[in-house]
Amino acid sequence: MKTFFLQIVRSLVGLLFIFSGLIKANDPLGFGYKLQEYFEVFHISFFNDYATAFAILLCTLEIVFGALLLLGFWTSKVVWGLLITIVFFTFLTFYSAYFKVVTSCGCFGDAIPLTPWQSFSKDIVLLVMILFIFFNKNQIKAIVNNSKAQQTIAGLVLVFSLGFGVFTYSYLPILDFLPYKIGNNIPELMKTPPGAEPDIYEINYNLTNKSTGESKTLTDKEYLKTEIWKDQNWLITGEPVSKLIKKGFDLKIKDLKITDSQGTDYNQEILENPYYNLVIVAYDLTKTDAAGIGNLNALAINAAENFNIRTVLLTSNSSTDADLFSKKNKLVMEVFYADGIPLKSMVRANPGVILLKNGTVINKWHFRNVPSYDEMAASYFSNN
Repeated sequence: MKTFFLQIVRSLVGLLFIFSGLIKANDPLGFGYKLQEYFEVFHISFFNDYATAFAILLCTLEIVFGALLLLGFWTSKVVWGLLITIVFFTFLTFYSAYFKVVTSCGCFGDAIPLTPWQSFSKDIVLLVMILFIFFNKNQIKAIVNNSKAQQTIAGLVLVFSLGFGVFTYSYLPILDFLPYKIGNNIPELMKTPPGAEPDIYEINYNLTNKSTGESKTLTDKEYLKTEIWKDQNWLITGEPVSKLIKKGFDLKIKDLKITDSQGTDYNQEILENPYYNLVIVAYDLTKTDAAGIGNLNALAINAAENFNIRTVLLTSNSSTDADLFSKKNKLVMEVFYADGIPLKSMVRANPGVILLKNGTVINKWHFRNVPSYDEMAASYFSNN
């Protein structure tokens, strides 16, 4: 019975590690952004430039550990690796939850968003399961005993795991779980449907009695109901604290605001253009690939001359930096501005391209695999 239970637990842990690794490796740039949040929390932001490399490495380790556990290869070393990994992640998720510093751990990427406490609970369960495997590791048998065969299989797993992360980073996620994925209508995802309930907040006031020194905390409703505000002995101390007590409708896109250098809102004009238009996303111009932006500029010139296609560049840099960048690269596209967070979600590339029509994402590309002008004209512009 114990052996059967061990096999079940081993299978669950192995498959969960593989699943978790694959989901994050599908979007290593997004996982890298999450790691940067942790780097900021622990004041080690000098690692930010290496966040994506760390992300790919961690995803690879998860997949390899999970696969080797299922295969039964080098069990002692693998289980030690799993134990160290889960202790590390458990610490991170507890720290995030307790100190409320990172709102989502990114354990399963954007596919399955978890709150910090949900992530911590998941890690505790995994820790218990891995400890059970650890104390019974001698009962695990390898499915292949030949050492060369084991090395070959493990090598293939490693190559696939690492290659998958490098491929999705170099191009785009194979599965897009973000609100800007192909087929989504951006303006619709920015609207609250009729009858949808908003978030409900409760405001708490800290009060102190200047005569007795007594302190108490009242909600906004209690504050008004008791009419304590009429008693001049009770004074509000500190700032009122707003607390979410009921989550309402959650907009899929709530932080995208496109403006010009003067702050004029261009959301409707750009996002609801009834014709094909190209949106070049370069959230950080200091790290934008020069060859990539040059190729996109050539595409924009041909599209404008032959089909009157509008091309805009979105960035989170200052207008001064954007002007210098535009002149240096002789850009023909209009430059607009938006916050870096939504820009990072729009397309996992710097620069990346989104083809829009009536606010719907028709297609999107990494700068490395953007179709040629002739291909794009044949597939889209000729049918505009």
